[in-house]
Amino acid sequence: MPLYEFEGKRPTVHPDAFVAPTATLIGDVTVEAGASVWYGAVIRADICTIVIGAGSNIQDNSVLHAAPGTSLVVGANATVGHGCIVHCAEVGEQALIGNGSTLLDGARIGSRTLVAAGSVVTPGTEIPGGMVAAGIPAKPTKPIEGTSSQFWVEQNPPYYQELAQRHAKSAVLVEDEDD
Repeated sequence: MPLYEFEGKRPTVHPDAFVAPTATLIGDVTVEAGASVWYGAVIRADICTIVIGAGSNIQDNSVLHAAPGTSLVVGANATVGHGCIVHCAEVGEQALIGNGSTLLDGARIGSRTLVAAGSVVTPGTEIPGGMVAAGIPAKPTKPIEGTSSQFWVEQNPPYYQELAQRHAKSAVLVEDEDD
């Protein structure tokens, strides 16, 4: 896995975390126990601090960064789906950011909130905990309790924790047979 020190700050990855070999971590990044950072993801903390909470998963091709001198905290057991741009302040515990979503400067997503795929959370927006939010710009649409979104918020973290262990044990680069 490519880990890059930048201006004296280097990534810290807990031994129980999974970082895919093609993910890139730069600068002041912390990946806590049981978290996973998947293939092609880039977490660039060159001008900010980024913390990936315990048990969280940052899925393939997502990019995490934040404004100068700020922090981006992804809470424990949160999910950032495939191909997201997360340039915000906080993703709450057990929140789920749907595939292809964009979270902009200063935005805060409450715990156990689902941001629907393709949504855009505009700068400074705060989405309260326990909600489903959707749209461009994203707005809370309904409480998550009792919806199909509740299933994904609850089941995604343990599923990805188990899948990360399987990848850590058995994913192997296949060399070109013609070489």
